[in-house]
Amino acid sequence: MSTRHILLGLLAAGPSHGYDLKRRHDERFPQARPLAYGQVYTTLQRLVRDGLAEVEGTDADGGPERTLYRSTDAGAGELARWAQEIAPPAPFVANEIFAKVVVSILADGDPAAYLRAQRAAHMERMRQLTAVKTDSNADLATVLSADYALNHLDADLRWMNTTAARLTILTAEVDGA
Repeated sequence: MSTRHILLGLLAAGPSHGYDLKRRHDERFPQARPLAYGQVYTTLQRLVRDGLAEVEGTDADGGPERTLYRSTDAGAGELARWAQEIAPPAPFVANEIFAKVVVSILADGDPAAYLRAQRAAHMERMRQLTAVKTDSNADLATVLSADYALNHLDADLRWMNTTAARLTILTAEVDGA
């Protein structure tokens, strides 16, 4: 996920302080990794440097001085271009789970036990996400975000089941290589 584009998107709604942008990011993308304040301010500085955002002013509101940022026309154009780009499907499948299965075979480990443990971890995360999305207070962004993660976890589980069923053949191929 592109932090610069997400912040530009949040600025599209109007000028904001870094603190407000971080809070809104965490609300709008509830299943994403929360942004660190340092990442927000570093990204805002880069957006200003690149002419995609500008400082609209500062205020203190009885507390520390806060800088108000707004998107520029160039920032709005960059955001529009980025939002329309098709995200290319991954050209290579580099899956940590698959790598651990192969390494487990190479190191005379127990790939079947690893797959069972990984499956249990995936199932636990799926239970957590299901609880999040079925909470009566869950907003649509939370539900959709959880659905996205659940579908990816489900695909991983299907792959793990297929791989577990083929471990004998995979082990023979890896050991024979």
